[in-house]
Amino acid sequence: MNGETPRDRWWLVAASGIAVFMTQLDATVVNVALPTIQERMGIGPSLAQWVVLAYTLPLIALTVPSGRWLDGVGTRTALVLSVSGFGAASALVGLAPGIAWLVAARAAQGAFGAVLLALISLLATIAVREQARGRAMSLVLLLGSLGGMSGPVLGGLLIETLGWPWIFYLNVPASVLVIATGMTQLPPGGRPRLPDRVWAVEAGLLGAASVALLLALSLAGGSGAGWVALAAVAVPFVLAWLRLPGSRPVVDLLRSPGVAAPHLALLAEMAAVMAVQFLIPFHLQRVAAVPPAQIGLTMLAFPVAMLLTGPVGGALADRWKPARVAWLGTIVVTAGLALIIPLGSDWGPADLAWRLAVAGAGAGLFAGPDQAMAMAGTPRRLLGTTAATTSLARQLGAALGPALATGVWAFSGYDLQGMRLAVALATALAGASVLALTWPARRPLIRTTQ
Repeated sequence: MNGETPRDRWWLVAASGIAVFMTQLDATVVNVALPTIQERMGIGPSLAQWVVLAYTLPLIALTVPSGRWLDGVGTRTALVLSVSGFGAASALVGLAPGIAWLVAARAAQGAFGAVLLALISLLATIAVREQARGRAMSLVLLLGSLGGMSGPVLGGLLIETLGWPWIFYLNVPASVLVIATGMTQLPPGGRPRLPDRVWAVEAGLLGAASVALLLALSLAGGSGAGWVALAAVAVPFVLAWLRLPGSRPVVDLLRSPGVAAPHLALLAEMAAVMAVQFLIPFHLQRVAAVPPAQIGLTMLAFPVAMLLTGPVGGALADRWKPARVAWLGTIVVTAGLALIIPLGSDWGPADLAWRLAVAGAGAGLFAGPDQAMAMAGTPRRLLGTTAATTSLARQLGAALGPALATGVWAFSGYDLQGMRLAVALATALAGASVLALTWPARRPLIRTTQ
């Protein structure tokens, strides 16, 4: 990997932010396009769901193997391969004549996106000096969060004006911009090193575990909590993966002092936030009878608050210790979610917007410093692995939160009290992120046997 940089390369940080914006945007923008795609291609809802799953599964299954691959590959080579592949796959999605082509192209998008998500935190780490790392991480992760949250709004506008393929075509010029920036900001790397057979086995095992986990969460939310038992199918695949040599760097990493805590805090915080963001639109639509446009504006309170506090969190992390700022962020997130627990039947957009803004402000303070904590506690030879494992924690939290919220809400018959219980569970998860960062770094959160 590259050595310490003598200067801060903020253009490279900005390019990393654009890259993560694209990958997170494509994870959510397709949701608003599904009805149109389903109608144009003449397919049913069950088949249309694979347009989403085909992208999500590679993101989860390939992130950790991609991180280990990055530890042995030049960053410039990895950036060009991953971004060009993502851009090409995006164009193929827009050109898809049928559902089989579309699903295959989305899977390719997810595969290259997994490499890209593992790479961006690594790029932000090596692009700047340690004294500026908090600001760099906050900028990159802020753009990623904005990409995911602006997906439905941007997707709706593009579908109405240019057509659904353009939500993917726009990735092509963005990819060209990122590649051009990387070519000028990064030194030449070595020849691309293709993944070996062990890498393929590792990806297959983690992919099978991901399928079992995602199906369990999806079916539990729609068909009853009993489907959670399907997650047990993932256990033998994970155990088999742990017997592979490739799992050792990940296990060693999570045993390092100060590394497990930011991972667990990220997983818990992401699940908590996504659970509440999943529930609130249903409350506004079903209970408060708010029109869709106003619901969208209400939900913007969270990312706007993140936008305002994200740079502040990065600057404070560079001046103080990142752990202090991340811990403060988790407290503010927990307080913001706790304020939503009463969830009155007469609550409208104004009542929820300011509470979402409080939680969003905490998320902005938390994101960059938490990532900086994880990278700072990592041996340099494992920076790529840490970038991958934090990305995996983020993706798992995003999938776990809505599933848990739906399960609790469904248990009560989808009434208002069930919503309150689900928000209380989300608040408890946010509180768990506070505890994770409070745990002394010298005491490992994850114990493994020798």
